[in-house]
Amino acid sequence: MLTTSEFFQYTQWSGIATLVFAVLAILAFLFKWGIRFRLVGITGFMLVLTVGLFSLSIVPLSRTVIPGSAKYTLVYDNGSNQAVIAISPQLSPEEVEATLLQAASNLYSFGRSGRQGDNQLTVRARTIIHPEPGLSIPLYLGDVKRSLANREDQDLTVTIYPEKFAQLPKSDA
Repeated sequence: MLTTSEFFQYTQWSGIATLVFAVLAILAFLFKWGIRFRLVGITGFMLVLTVGLFSLSIVPLSRTVIPGSAKYTLVYDNGSNQAVIAISPQLSPEEVEATLLQAASNLYSFGRSGRQGDNQLTVRARTIIHPEPGLSIPLYLGDVKRSLANREDQDLTVTIYPEKFAQLPKSDA
């Protein structure tokens, strides 16, 4: 995966190319070349490309990796302050905690906003159990709360529900 410094280098080259095409477009209008409108289009495209590369150079694309976390699927996200992830029912409480921390880090965004004074993102982890054929029940195994304002929030509150783990089916391993 490309780093922000590499995107910044590509931004510089793209900016130089944009300026070259802008100069060519100006010359084309002065000398009434037949390709002058195409050069304006190329210059506009290069400008959009340069702005896109610049935005990628200031926003990190990497995801945090929490040791011990498991694969999860985002099943609900209101885009504001609540999200739900689906996890495997075979996870231990320690793996659920690590997975919740991973999801809280990955789901942080500057675009999220709290509702009614709630300035925290709540990510809940759930699995589906099947106590009898034809019956599926969602079972929430834990949640994590993090600040919506601070990317480097150190005051994450992780809550694991041990009584819910007792309801999980025993694996025959």
